[in-house]
Amino acid sequence: MIPNTEKDVLNAIFMAMDGRTFGQRESASIVGGLKRLLVLMEQGKIRAEKRINKQNGKWYCNAADVLRYAKNPFIN
Repeated sequence: MIPNTEKDVLNAIFMAMDGRTFGQRESASIVGGLKRLLVLMEQGKIRAEKRINKQNGKWYCNAADVLRYAKNPFIN
């Protein structure tokens, strides 16, 4: 199927990125800050996991969720 609308293209991007992850810093940069990322994670809007149960273990955030809540850089 060839995407023919902006909505189709966005859905294809989200489907392709669903199995991928971003780190916490990259995710925070995309959504507009660490505080906003943490709120979205608490609300269950961004799925994230720590694969190693240590205090300084890396967070892995679902890339599709992060992109879905990306902040528009042209709007303050």
